Amino acid sequence: MTRDSRKVVIIGTGMVGMSYAYALLNQNACDEMVLIDIDKERARGEAMDLNHGLALSASPMRIYAGDYSDCAGADIVAICAGVAQKEGESRLDLLQRNVAVFKSIIDPVTESGFNGIFLVATNPVDIMTRVTCALSGFNPRRVLGSGTTLDTARLRYLLGDYFAVDPRNVHAYVIGEHGDSEFVPWSQAMLATKPILDICAESQGRYSTQDMERIAEEVKGAAQIIIRAKRATYYGIGMAMVRITKAIFGDENTILTVSTMLRGEYGQRKVFAGVPSIVNRNGVRQLLALPLTQEEMDKFAASCQTLRESYQGLQLGDDAETQAL
Repeated sequence: MTRDSRKVVIIGTGMVGMSYAYALLNQNACDEMVLIDIDKERARGEAMDLNHGLALSASPMRIYAGDYSDCAGADIVAICAGVAQKEGESRLDLLQRNVAVFKSIIDPVTESGFNGIFLVATNPVDIMTRVTCALSGFNPRRVLGSGTTLDTARLRYLLGDYFAVDPRNVHAYVIGEHGDSEFVPWSQAMLATKPILDICAESQGRYSTQDMERIAEEVKGAAQIIIRAKRATYYGIGMAMVRITKAIFGDENTILTVSTMLRGEYGQRKVFAGVPSIVNRNGVRQLLALPLTQEEMDKFAASCQTLRESYQGLQLGDDAETQAL
């Protein structure tokens, strides 16, 4: 990946993919954007719509609908495509159908000569990131999922509101599965450099650990509230993906809770989960292992086991499965 190149290919022009594209345009986060979709006419229409805004923006970006051959020189291929769950369909059946979709995507991407970074947004994102790694054969450090990046942003927003401080001064994370087993390791949550649990203990009842747990549950349930209200979530995840993209292009070495493979950190191996990771131009430089309490370690182990169980039973092919481990 050359340092002066900022080419992003977005696969899937649904609401998530196009929220990501729109945020890329508004933040001038890349120089070239390619839209790929099984519905080629839709991809052309979306590219046209975005292009019409270029004269009103500060971005000299090149935007067009393309095909998998355009992945050859891309720095990032972002996968936002997937299938929706049918009524009565099991989670495993949905996953298996998404595996079929990903096979139809990843094979032609890798055949194009693509040698950049995969960024996965499709849910369940931790499992689909592992699937992407397995099918592509890429180094796991160059296959990232959005993980709990958005959950962490939601947490910091709510904590900033609760304590009446700028959320950028809140240092707290949501880790584990992007889903029901995710959790907040409160032992590592800070306002500036002061532990939030200490602030609660010293506040004479103004702040409480009960409120912290309520906030954690609000973060976990946020997506379902939004889905009930407007049927889908997309703006937040689009912004989260742009933040990851900018960390890559800027070679920032920024800590983000992306979904990446654990290789012994927290006592876990052979699983992708959202954990604080140092992200730069090459993908994940390394994981930043937090000093969790035993209770938090147990929660994280349970979350990783949930992800392993969901991954089991998927039919990837022997070679792909070997590469995933």
